[in-house]
Amino acid sequence: MMINLNPVLLHLGSLEIRWYGLILFLMFVLGIFIAVKLAKARNIKKDDILDFFPWLIISSILMARIFHIFVYNFSYYQEHPELMYQIWKGGIAIHGAVIGAVIAAFFYCRKRKIAFYDMADIFVIPLSFGVIFGRIGNLINQELYGKPTTLPWGITFSSIPGKRHPSQIYESLTHAITFSILLFMYKLKNLPKGVIFWSFITLYSFFRFITEYFRESTTTLFNLTTPQLMSIVLFFLGSYFLVKLMKPKNL
Repeated sequence: MMINLNPVLLHLGSLEIRWYGLILFLMFVLGIFIAVKLAKARNIKKDDILDFFPWLIISSILMARIFHIFVYNFSYYQEHPELMYQIWKGGIAIHGAVIGAVIAAFFYCRKRKIAFYDMADIFVIPLSFGVIFGRIGNLINQELYGKPTTLPWGITFSSIPGKRHPSQIYESLTHAITFSILLFMYKLKNLPKGVIFWSFITLYSFFRFITEYFRESTTTLFNLTTPQLMSIVLFFLGSYFLVKLMKPKNL
């Protein structure tokens, strides 16, 4: 399979509208719709959800971009500092996006007197849904590509030599699994608050650790990539809180 899609959807004068930017926009629009629907079960008002989105968008995108630049690709952006602000060309890190979203939710919930876990349990569901399509945007951008492979489903990119693992599709599928699990959990009754949020952290960390083995990445400590090291920490953190939240109160 050959990927040779033009990452630019259309030009408006000197302005480029990219597929990645369109997908990012649609992710947030669908995220609002999903979050509003889910909020009813937690008795959160529609206005509280809508008012939270500017906080969420600014904080999550900012932290996602900071992580992409300073944690994963600092040497590249040192050589090309003019590209730091060109987020529409791709380059956000989901670890940073989650941290940014948590920061925004923490301060917003304190201001509106909303339980943090009520908000967190809601928003990880559209987040996992959005990343399904975000990884397709990475595929169109011909970025975050996989390691060389001889497998029949390998992909050949026009800008990258050799046949590659479709690591973007692998990650998209893992998020589809995560989204399905979280949505099922949300329909369960008497599930402790916070379990869905920490389940997302645990599932994402587990799947990301595995899919990193198929992505073309630079290893660091213990022959692991930076995302894998972060995933180990988040996996055990998520597992700890899941055990704590699910533990019977009388024990």
